[in-house]
Amino acid sequence: MADRTTDPVVVIGLGRFGRALALQLTEQGTEVLGIDSNEKTVAALANQLGNIAVADSTDIEALRQLGVPDFRHVVCAIGSDIQASILTVGLLSDLGIPDIWAKAISQQHRDILARVGAHHVVLPEHDMGERLAHVLTGRLLDYVELDDDFAMIKMKPPRDLVGITLSESGIQAQMNVTIVAVKREAAGPGARFEAAHGDTVLMYGDTIVAVGPVPNLERFAEME
Repeated sequence: MADRTTDPVVVIGLGRFGRALALQLTEQGTEVLGIDSNEKTVAALANQLGNIAVADSTDIEALRQLGVPDFRHVVCAIGSDIQASILTVGLLSDLGIPDIWAKAISQQHRDILARVGAHHVVLPEHDMGERLAHVLTGRLLDYVELDDDFAMIKMKPPRDLVGITLSESGIQAQMNVTIVAVKREAAGPGARFEAAHGDTVLMYGDTIVAVGPVPNLERFAEME
């Protein structure tokens, strides 16, 4: 187990997504309180999560009895039961939780969760599908959306950027795209990414990481 610790986290809903999140947090050294309404689900995870309870998260008194209001970070990982998901997030907001995360299964579900009090909403299936689409249909090696209109991409450098410094390329001024890291193919299989600077010269075979607005990154990825 890693020795990194952080504020305790409550994970409500221990289906596939919630279970994976709770176990990963635990492995990283974070204290987790897992909550699910299904007794069999809780029993199956009892040996892996030290602090776990059977409870109805749409009951505010049940949340209070478990001490949920004392936590700063709560994740509502309920997905299939949309009504329970929305009611739970609403109650967490009523309890004054300062950092509420929630899982949504559709754009409409996401919008409702945001309106009733979720500070962050994720759509795991949608986000993964979008990420794969960007990778499959272009030159990208990876794509991560950081916000609604801002992303990070990994790719091979365009030919026009090879052999000159990043400052000389003028890529940031021209396209509002910033190359932040590079991994050298010449360094061999154990090469690691290193920070890119204005005097960094890209070579054929290198792998770069760039950030910027999504439309700008899409144009950048189309460069020869």
